[in-house]
Amino acid sequence: MIAFYGMGLLGSNFVRALRERGETLHVWNRTASRAKALETDGVVAFDDPAEAARGAARVHVTLSDDSAVDDVLERAMGGFDDGLVIVDHTTTSPTGAAERVRRWGERGIGFQHAPVFMGPQNAREGTGLMLASGDRARFDALEPELAKMTGKVVYLGPRPDRAAAFKLLGNLFLLAMTTGVIDMLSLAKGMGIGPSEAAALFDWFNPGASLPARAARVLQADFDHPSWELAMARKDARLMMEAAHRGDVALSVIPAIAREMDRWIEQGHAHDDWTVIAADALG
Repeated sequence: MIAFYGMGLLGSNFVRALRERGETLHVWNRTASRAKALETDGVVAFDDPAEAARGAARVHVTLSDDSAVDDVLERAMGGFDDGLVIVDHTTTSPTGAAERVRRWGERGIGFQHAPVFMGPQNAREGTGLMLASGDRARFDALEPELAKMTGKVVYLGPRPDRAAAFKLLGNLFLLAMTTGVIDMLSLAKGMGIGPSEAAALFDWFNPGASLPARAARVLQADFDHPSWELAMARKDARLMMEAAHRGDVALSVIPAIAREMDRWIEQGHAHDDWTVIAADALG
């Protein structure tokens, strides 16, 4: 039997998919009605997380943050049987994840952090990406069951905080990429181009295809042989900001990038490749 805490969009769809594979599930949610609604799918809802855990081989967690995970698991501990393993899919801090592995290990309970790059539909379909790190033997024992929940499971090594760290790296890039799209649409608005027209740029221009090469270029740190000089990239940033100002729209990402470019130009790097602004991160 599996206990599952957190019946939001992700957790509830994980539960539905597990039920379709024949698993017996006890579920709990802070707002009890969300857990109760899943009883039509054949699960048993509980008002007390400790009662939900009684008899469970695994407890899965999809909650909001570190404090919620700690609070619920402490409340549930009285229902944990010997040999139970906690699998936490919550996006949490690396420090918090490592501390939970240590704390629950001292209590004789295995703790596996397994955050995901998955939306509700991925959870329902068993697609997407799940990350894991920590004790290899524990991961190997869990991996066959985790693999059923997602399209791909990636083990990132024995350090217990690495899965949490890589989840933050991925989410940072998603935030930056999406804000870049918003900046692009804002600039388009300021220049009198409609959002659908602007988005059509990606019908023939696919910047994502160049991402691995761009990452490799940054990692090479070959700033002395520019393909795009910092001064020229800064000029383009200026043109963007001027056009946005004339169109009375605000940009979020480009002004911050321009400030970082200015800092490196002041240090004498105007004719280096513009990726020189990554030098501190690489050092």
